[in-house]
Amino acid sequence: MTTAGTTVGRTRWVRLIPVAVIVYVISYMDRTNISFAFSGLGQDLHLDKAQQGLAGGVFFLGYLVLQIPGGHLAERWSAKKFVTIMIVAWGVFALLSGMVQSFGQLLVVRLLLGVAEGGIWPAILVLISHWFPREERARAFGVWMMNIPISSIITAPLSGWILSFSDWRALFFIQGALPFVIALPLWLLLVKDRPSQASWVSPAERDWIESSLAEDERDAPPFAGYGQVFRSSVVWRLVLVYFLVQVGFYGLTLWLPTLLKATTGGNSTLVGWLTAIPYVVAAVAMYLNARAADRNRRYGLHVLGSLAIGAVTLVASVALGSLAALSIALICVAMAGALAYDGPFWASASLAVPVTLAGGAMGLVNALGNLGGFVGPYVGGYLQDVSGSFLSTSVVLAIALLLGGLVMITIRGRANPGPTAVEPEPASAAGGSS
Repeated sequence: MTTAGTTVGRTRWVRLIPVAVIVYVISYMDRTNISFAFSGLGQDLHLDKAQQGLAGGVFFLGYLVLQIPGGHLAERWSAKKFVTIMIVAWGVFALLSGMVQSFGQLLVVRLLLGVAEGGIWPAILVLISHWFPREERARAFGVWMMNIPISSIITAPLSGWILSFSDWRALFFIQGALPFVIALPLWLLLVKDRPSQASWVSPAERDWIESSLAEDERDAPPFAGYGQVFRSSVVWRLVLVYFLVQVGFYGLTLWLPTLLKATTGGNSTLVGWLTAIPYVVAAVAMYLNARAADRNRRYGLHVLGSLAIGAVTLVASVALGSLAALSIALICVAMAGALAYDGPFWASASLAVPVTLAGGAMGLVNALGNLGGFVGPYVGGYLQDVSGSFLSTSVVLAIALLLGGLVMITIRGRANPGPTAVEPEPASAAGGSS
């Protein structure tokens, strides 16, 4: 689909989005590389699988702290300056992860890493909302959120390779240096908060962005203070959807290398390459689902369909684990389903409240929803300790994904407007979203 935006220039797509992707790729790498360190950590620090899962999930308790403040500061102060500070902070704690000597130290460092990374997600969501009008937003979010599969595509083989000649401490040290040598310079040099501040945007592109955003804002519900965010039933349902999805997604993500090693019996290098494959499939699915959602604006159906596919194929992949090739193929589809909901979901969240409250609303959704990232890995480890297999874990994670999709289709109003969203909504429709 060609939009007016593509006819006046695409600088925002080729300059801003790639930098945002790179920054979050590196942050996501430092968040999830612990999944490859579990084996070494378990041996050196004498941890069972429940403790390993707790170490993976405690990140998300810290992640809560700056979610709403991060979105607020990005909106009212500067997304660029706020993210700059967070890049430095997360880099420090990523490096410290390689120096821990006990389970307690590991939990503290992982918790603080979560705090440092916590505000980056809502801040970049706000930044994107300043550059991409509603008609492009699901695609913009979807392309940016390819950082998750891209990060895993890079992290998995890189981590497997590092562990093939060194240990988990070297893994944390090497990958913990990347925020300073790659993310920080690119962010400082190339990102601007708004089109009006960017000399690299043509006048035609800048005028189209600003006029389109102004039109979107005219259609938004009136500003009624941040209490409106907490009173909105739509926002709380989005929180529940995101929580359930994160239970399923992070439960799968952080235990995926362990699952693939059990399925194939491969070494660290092989498991690293195999772990990357599902994320390649997921990246394609994310783009296609976001593009389709931008066309018809039926965000809820695109979220439900994606998560339902992920839930069914996740259980099937584990149940058929003795057939390694088929199991890996189903895992690829499961990961695609667990990720392709992302663009439509966040496009919906960005429309749930007035533009002036979007940062706080998306911060609240991300903050409370990401508690699922604490629950999923821990429950996954506990169930493996109890049952001795991943099947019971896969069933619980699949149920969480499916429930998230079912809750999403209950959302109406601006957050899930349907095809009529191409025309301005009447005031009564906008008011029905909370």
